[in-house]
Amino acid sequence: MTNDQAYFDQCFDKQAWQDIELYGVEFEECDFNDCDFSNARLKNCKFVNCQFQRCNLSLIKLPQTRLFDVTFVDCKMVGIDWTHAHWPSFNLDHELRFKRCILNDSSWFGLTLNELHLEACKLHDADFREADLARASLTECDFQHALFMRTNLHSADFTDATHFQIDVLENVIAQAKFSRYEALALLDSLGIELVD
Repeated sequence: MTNDQAYFDQCFDKQAWQDIELYGVEFEECDFNDCDFSNARLKNCKFVNCQFQRCNLSLIKLPQTRLFDVTFVDCKMVGIDWTHAHWPSFNLDHELRFKRCILNDSSWFGLTLNELHLEACKLHDADFREADLARASLTECDFQHALFMRTNLHSADFTDATHFQIDVLENVIAQAKFSRYEALALLDSLGIELVD
């Protein structure tokens, strides 16, 4: 793989790219299967309509890298600071989808990611403070110790999500959807005591 190159409609299988440094590489309609990008640095790169399956992207750095219409399935993605990537302000929905991924210790601080799709993911200690996740689908996810503060969760879907701690006075949750029993956790921030 070479800097400042473009790759179209290619499939990369079982590549070991730990600690690799790439600059200005563009991938369009590419598939990555069982690849190891751990601790890689991808600067000013672009991923458009790509899919990652069973890849290790832990501690990857994405300065000024753009992602649009990208799907991650069964990937390990621990410790990623998504705020360093390039998120054009004119595009509110970047069409990002994560399914059964481990996204612990990740930062989404202040990002606008409307309609973000997270399904059955682990997001322990993730930082969503001041993010705009309006209409996001966050179903079946584990948000243990995740941070939500001044987060826009308008019309977000938390069906079957667990372990979230969301202060209803500090976040926008109008029209958000929660499973009945898990929704009781929202009352914690109000200091309400429930009795049977």
